[in-house]
Amino acid sequence: MAHTYDARGNIYRVVAPQELRSLGIDVPDQAGTAAKNRDTWALAAIDACCSWAPGTQPPGSKDHCSDGLLVGPFQSAPPFDLLIVNTDGTLAERSGNGLTIFSQALSDQGLVPKDQAFVLRVHHDKADTPSPGQTSVKAAQVGGVDGFWLDLGKPGFGPEAVSAQGVGSAMFNGRELSHVSPLAALDGAWSRSQFVRVGNPHCVTLVDNMNALPANERMREPGLSEGLTRIAYAMPAGAGRPCPAGINLQWAMHGGGQQVIARVFERGEGPTASSGTSASAVACAAWRVGWVTAGEVKVTMPGGTAPILLEEEQGELSRVSLFGTARLMG
Repeated sequence: MAHTYDARGNIYRVVAPQELRSLGIDVPDQAGTAAKNRDTWALAAIDACCSWAPGTQPPGSKDHCSDGLLVGPFQSAPPFDLLIVNTDGTLAERSGNGLTIFSQALSDQGLVPKDQAFVLRVHHDKADTPSPGQTSVKAAQVGGVDGFWLDLGKPGFGPEAVSAQGVGSAMFNGRELSHVSPLAALDGAWSRSQFVRVGNPHCVTLVDNMNALPANERMREPGLSEGLTRIAYAMPAGAGRPCPAGINLQWAMHGGGQQVIARVFERGEGPTASSGTSASAVACAAWRVGWVTAGEVKVTMPGGTAPILLEEEQGELSRVSLFGTARLMG
């Protein structure tokens, strides 16, 4: 039976592959094979697990009752394999909130080793980054709240890090950033972007004021929604421009000190209340332009605030870590 978890307003359903097979959905018993063959089962799994029950969809809500599906584990002991399925049936390389939720689900099942780090391996079908992507996770407590630290590794910066094509350049605080013309065409304030890879690809657009941060309601309006979908989604759902495999979009404003305020439009999902890897990418972009320094950075999204830890060595970011919490909804 699929269970629903919430991580700062990001909602995923968690289901074991054998449970999908019991519903007649033919998921292979190896995660790598399941990723390669996702066209044969992923949309059926989304329909079975993430569709609203008849008459229960709230007015103005998303088309699905969750932001995606976490399929796994494929083992009963670490390392644990899983797949992150977006509601359009595509696979994600990494999701900070998704991995937090999956870690909590494993803990609830008694599968997580106590006081020890464990590894999650996300299998996907993207050609521009290795599969599976590994994340080391350890249970922890921050500010009296139980959760997990996710080691997201060393971030990559620039168009080459996310396989972006045909982008221009822009300067900000003495740093060369990117000018993504399809974004700037939607809003002239969206003219300076930093590409970041933290296991999955991100385009963080830096803005000067709250008016330039698009509210989720605005991003769902037909004209803007279609424009952002063309940018964020790979073909055929979008145009895959500037990134053929698609890109997660964020907008960030310095909130003062070590705080950044952000909004998110996810590849394969659309506007979302929060995203762990998006928060991590925003913190990395803010560091690169001098808004924040290494150490703890807090990124505030509509769904809540994510603590991010940036580690610096010899003037470069050597590691980014995300603290996340999740709760079982049902």
